[in-house]
Amino acid sequence: MFINNYFKLSDRDTTIGQEITGGITTFLALSYIIFVQPTVLSSCGMDPSAVMFATCVCSAAACFIMGLWANLPVALAPAMGHNFFFAFTVCGATTMGGFGLSWQEALAANFIAGMLFLLLSSLGLRGAIMRAIPQNITYAIAAGIGLLIALVGLEWAGIIVRHPVVYVKLGSLLNPISLLSIFGLLLIAALLSLHFRGAILVGMAITAAVGYIATKWLGGNWGYELVSASTNTALPHVSATFGKLFEALPKLIGRGGATVVLVVFIFLLLDVFDTIGTLIGLGRRANLLDNQGQLPNARRAMLADAGGTVLGAIFGSSTITSYVESGAGIAVGARTGLAAVTTGVLMLLSLLLYPFLQIFGTAVEIPAAMLGGFGDQTVTCYPVVAPVLIIVGCYMLPMVRYIEWDDFSQALPAFLTIVVMQFSMSITDGIAWGFISTAVLSVLTGKSRRCSPAVYICSLLFILYYLFGRPG
Repeated sequence: MFINNYFKLSDRDTTIGQEITGGITTFLALSYIIFVQPTVLSSCGMDPSAVMFATCVCSAAACFIMGLWANLPVALAPAMGHNFFFAFTVCGATTMGGFGLSWQEALAANFIAGMLFLLLSSLGLRGAIMRAIPQNITYAIAAGIGLLIALVGLEWAGIIVRHPVVYVKLGSLLNPISLLSIFGLLLIAALLSLHFRGAILVGMAITAAVGYIATKWLGGNWGYELVSASTNTALPHVSATFGKLFEALPKLIGRGGATVVLVVFIFLLLDVFDTIGTLIGLGRRANLLDNQGQLPNARRAMLADAGGTVLGAIFGSSTITSYVESGAGIAVGARTGLAAVTTGVLMLLSLLLYPFLQIFGTAVEIPAAMLGGFGDQTVTCYPVVAPVLIIVGCYMLPMVRYIEWDDFSQALPAFLTIVVMQFSMSITDGIAWGFISTAVLSVLTGKSRRCSPAVYICSLLFILYYLFGRPG
């Protein structure tokens, strides 16, 4: 049978039904990104409809490449954390520690990073890259980004509010926005604890339904809608973002070397380590690693990942990478690329869910004082999406267990990476402090050879950035 021979189903002790089930399971586990991605990127001015189109189409294309070419049960989609770096750091205001780039320039920078990743993958430099960057820093970056995502989720839920003296504090929780967000958080957590397939998507849907009913029942007393129903039944379009990066390339390059190099470097760093770590972890879980611990078709898998990022940048999405949620499909038996192809087909069909984008991503504009905050400014909350961000942060934090806390020369850089990232609200600054402190402590403790030349070069680049190139 063609399918059996092409995907080597018998060799990997699996069946068509098992692979399709695995692909569906993986889709249910990662499908929340279809609604979260447009909400996150719309915060920097991107059209939600175009972002959803790019998310579904480019993720599907990457899944097809991964499944048909690399024959691995690994799905791809826009990465959580990367989209936050894109929206809040690269496109963030310079007065808030961001780079102040337009979203078009950010897409251009991500496109360059994707092309570099393609080059590195085609040259087979995976091992060299892994050895070049300290593992403790990569673990700290993942954990730090997770905490940052959770913080934004808590703010979007109205649970944490700004304070002029202590900066942030617990809000007044007896308001409809916070109560709905807490309900969603506990519901999704309970479904995940019960190993319910599609827990996040189902939890979002129930939370949205409860919010809509509550709005219709009591909304007249609030002056705002928790959840608004969409009347737009048209399919999403991509014209607002497709190819816009090419118009922005000259402006990006004209901004100066330090900004461009740093943004591209961090996009590349996040993508490379996310991809390598995820592929190795999933390969081990699926029992696909060979005797040398290598993943079959690893180069093809990384090329599929890099190609997804390039395609996503062209269409209008932040980094597209291998998803750890593919482990859900592997857990129910997925072992080949047929599972990834199944997930890709479902991503394409998800374009039909466009009317639900407005429902799940309803933005609630509300005075800060109504949430227990200070000042007369208005804040924006997303009570249906916020619980998902908190859950994602919880997923990412366990990476701290792999940090060498007993070696202070390794522990302090990891710690600084995490805490500076939170207190500066900047992924770039967290990474910068991690690299610089690693390099300095290695020299001061007489262990300079422990670090690769790449660490010292990156540290010097970050120092020059602070001295001459940091905006704001």
